[in-house]
Amino acid sequence: MRFTGQNPPLGPMRVYGGQVAAQALVAAGRTVDPKRLVHSLHGYFVRGGDPSEPIEYHVENIRDGRSFSVRRSVAKQGGKTIFFMSASFHLQEKGLDHHEPAPEGLAAPEEVPTLGELIQHYPERVEIWKQMPRPFDVRYLNAPGWLRPGDREADKANRVWMRIDGKLPDDPLLHACLLTYASDMTLLDSVLSVHGEVWGPGGVIGASLDHAIWFHRPFRADEWFLYDCTSPTAAGGRGLATGQMFTRDGRHIATAVQEGLLRRVGG
Repeated sequence: MRFTGQNPPLGPMRVYGGQVAAQALVAAGRTVDPKRLVHSLHGYFVRGGDPSEPIEYHVENIRDGRSFSVRRSVAKQGGKTIFFMSASFHLQEKGLDHHEPAPEGLAAPEEVPTLGELIQHYPERVEIWKQMPRPFDVRYLNAPGWLRPGDREADKANRVWMRIDGKLPDDPLLHACLLTYASDMTLLDSVLSVHGEVWGPGGVIGASLDHAIWFHRPFRADEWFLYDCTSPTAAGGRGLATGQMFTRDGRHIATAVQEGLLRRVGG
């Protein structure tokens, strides 16, 4: 089956990776029985997308079993693949249930400055920020990666509170797609955080290479969740990042892993 995805009227020079992954998941999910919920996806970013052109999503039905459905979703522009993904959907079952606890002693989202309040300290970014679409309310618990060079102290973790900026209908696929969108927003920041590095001139430029998410428990993307990101290793111009998502009451709802290309750039 074929679907068409639109891009926001204002955005970065290339299509945001989380958008492509989320739209690819929407397309795949619309070919699956709604009773089967996505439990994992694995994708590769092949080319940068052109935000001025729509994206075509081609979905292949790999298998429909008794309890699992598998789909392959390929995003194309101008006949060339920019992203491809495999996604697996599962008819919910009862079974063993455990998870590691969420980090403790963190400030609540209401106690953390909003992105609008935080960015006022960087007036050179305010006008750009006003023009960009902001579907998520993001509250940083650590220094963000877009600070000026030298303004960021090294930290082993990069943590943010997130939620969609609005109310969503009760559609599990929609919530999973928006969580997928959000999962690409701050994940690679954790690689830079280890070194106190920042994005842009005088720091690092980067691009997502691949992305994987596992969805563990039911959740709502329009309710606060903690994105706890760390980087176990970086080498050879690439960095690996892992992010765990927890609800406010400490339930582990998803895990994301991404490798990114990271290169230093002059000031």
